[in-house]
Amino acid sequence: MSRRSPPVKMPILKNLGVADSKVPRAGTLPLRSSRNPFEEVPGLEEEEVGELGTLPNGTSCRRRATLEKLAGLAPFRLGWSPGRRAVSPGDGQPRSFLGRVLTPGIRRSSADFGLLARLQGTRAQGDEEAAGEAARRLAFLRLGRGPKPRRASLAERVVPAGEAAPEPPPKVPEPPKMKEPLSVLEILSLIQQRELARADEHILELEAEELASSGGGGAPGPPGAEGAGVGRRARDVALLYEALQRELWALVRETLAGPGPGAGAGAGAVAQLGQVLLQEEAADGRRGPGAARKLRARWAEAVGRAARERLEAAAPGAPGGLAGQLEALRARLLEDMGVVRGRLAPAYPAGLGAFGIYLRGYHGALAEWLGAAARRRLPLTDRYALLHWHNQVYPREVLGLVDLVALENGELGPLLSPGTLRGLEDECITDVKAQTRAALLRVLQENEEHWGSTEDRPSSLAQDVCELLEEHTERAPRISQEFGERMAHCCLGGLAEFLQSFQQRVERFHENPGVPELLPDTHISRTISLVNCGPPLRALAERLARVGPPESEPAREAAASALDRVTRLCHRVLADLLFQELQPYFKKLMRRKWLNSPEALDGIVGTLGAQALALRRMQDEPYQVLVAELHRRALVEYVRPLLRGRLRCRSARTRSRVAGRLREDAAQLQRLFRRLESQASWLDAVVPHLAEVLQLEDTPSIQVEVGVLVRDYPDIRRKHVAALLDIRGLHNTAARQEILAVARDLELSEGGTLSPPRDHAFFSDISVPRPPFCLCLPLFLGRLPLSRLARPGLACLPRLRPLSPSRPPTQR
Repeated sequence: MSRRSPPVKMPILKNLGVADSKVPRAGTLPLRSSRNPFEEVPGLEEEEVGELGTLPNGTSCRRRATLEKLAGLAPFRLGWSPGRRAVSPGDGQPRSFLGRVLTPGIRRSSADFGLLARLQGTRAQGDEEAAGEAARRLAFLRLGRGPKPRRASLAERVVPAGEAAPEPPPKVPEPPKMKEPLSVLEILSLIQQRELARADEHILELEAEELASSGGGGAPGPPGAEGAGVGRRARDVALLYEALQRELWALVRETLAGPGPGAGAGAGAVAQLGQVLLQEEAADGRRGPGAARKLRARWAEAVGRAARERLEAAAPGAPGGLAGQLEALRARLLEDMGVVRGRLAPAYPAGLGAFGIYLRGYHGALAEWLGAAARRRLPLTDRYALLHWHNQVYPREVLGLVDLVALENGELGPLLSPGTLRGLEDECITDVKAQTRAALLRVLQENEEHWGSTEDRPSSLAQDVCELLEEHTERAPRISQEFGERMAHCCLGGLAEFLQSFQQRVERFHENPGVPELLPDTHISRTISLVNCGPPLRALAERLARVGPPESEPAREAAASALDRVTRLCHRVLADLLFQELQPYFKKLMRRKWLNSPEALDGIVGTLGAQALALRRMQDEPYQVLVAELHRRALVEYVRPLLRGRLRCRSARTRSRVAGRLREDAAQLQRLFRRLESQASWLDAVVPHLAEVLQLEDTPSIQVEVGVLVRDYPDIRRKHVAALLDIRGLHNTAARQEILAVARDLELSEGGTLSPPRDHAFFSDISVPRPPFCLCLPLFLGRLPLSRLARPGLACLPRLRPLSPSRPPTQR
């Protein structure tokens, strides 16, 4: 017989359905009046509302809730709400925790993120636990459920088989989704991700909200709370603008320092920068003049700062002093402007004029760099380099490659002010004057030490002087025409001063008693080298006078005068040395032996021809002058003994022989000086004219010849004609007076004219003694002592010439 198990006793529930608020709940189990486990009990849910409080969006945090609400409030998970997916505004990403707890449409400020920071750890832990529990529950349900059966579609359930399906109802357009504003940190995140245009749009929206709240457009509330919120939003706007500008100007620096935005993200970032500038410029129009942010002007300043950094980074490491630094600046300018023209400027919007902004930024940065360099104490070479780069290199090699028409506000300003440029030029001229004066005196001193030495070495005085001065006179005009004129005037003054010192030292050299002790060949060589200094220095003085201003003429005249004195002195020394050797031959002229033998003239011609080889070392201009002087002086020495009465012609035959000999010697001398390239052709006719006067017999012919002689050689005087008539042996007083009258008339007609120049003077260098005459004395004077007869008043006296009242005092 089987035993039955004892019956199980069920617990008895006390206070079923009783809900007395005055009775304490300890030891009791609350029950529902209905058997539906999902029915809500209002009393239970509202008991602890006051104890838990509310969330910032007004939602109460209750401990009791339905299963649906419990599922929706799983730790920081997004619950389902009817007719709406919980997404962030327009980007398809899950909303944040604050987006679920705050009312949609309200912007989260920077103060709202404290709650997110405090709940960040709890949210992550709750997400992990809920995810694990849901995964385990789904796996258990799949084991008992089996495969999911296929459900008939709605069309199969409503429309029977074989009938046509009705047309679907027209789609009703969904209402537009409300765009939620981004928080401050989300806008900051956009800035850091270089989504600058989008970030600027949200900043402008936030600024508009701040202006609306400060202007009374917001909802009324407590004054303290409203003021605190407005101040917080204004601070958020200011901080966001600072962050935005930091990214913008960093982008400006990066695009210049790097290879430039060629494609992709680089070009897009520059385009966003330009878009931000346009948005802010439009917003400045709405803000008004007092509240405008002027972001476009700050962009130009940022470009200038970036350009300054680029130039300062390029200049210090360049070798070669300031010239090397300027060359490095030129290379950096060309490189960066090529990047701007080819890559940066096309990426900006067209209305910004980006190329002109960058060009002006680099121009201003370069002006600051050059101004700082000009204020330093620079050596002369660096000043030249700075002026030349400023006036020539930058306009031609930098701005010449840039389209200046693209500039909106006209031409660029000057790199350096006119006062700064004038100061640099003045300093250059002062240094050049001091340096060239010392260098020229040093060169002159070194050359003077070798003049008296026996060592034969070529002189480089003129070459050294020209190189010292041309170094400055050639560089200055390449900088500017005005600076070239001022430098030419400065160098011409220094050259004139140097040539005066040169003249004094040359005179001292030839007056030195030790100079004659030199060998004749050495003395001639030194003198020729001194003469050869004249032409290049004279040409330099003329060129400087043409380039310089009109006030340079006195300096040119002083330089030319000093060179003329040096040339004349050296020519006189050379001629004296030559005619000292020729003097023995000239003493043999106009004697009886001279009529029969050409030995004397052959010696003169041979010596002159031999010395001409040494004179060929002289430059062309002074050589022509010296040969012409030798030609003149040789004929003067040839004619001098003839007019001094060394030879007397007592018959017509003697006169004919003397005239023939004169013609032969004149032809031989003419051939010699033609071979020596003498240009003094006016001397060729003097000896033939004298020979004609000696040979002619009738007085009218002699008068004609004397007239021609006086016309061609204006310095001839009656004493020269009278001496010639004495040599001819013409003592007829009437004939002499007629012939001399021709010379007297020509003298009177040309009495007011100037004397011929020195290089055309001939008879004035020939002194002729006046012919004496004897007084007829009574016989008793023969008894006087000889001492009494030797008195000048009683002896042979010179013939007195009557004074003519028509002649000027200078001719008397």
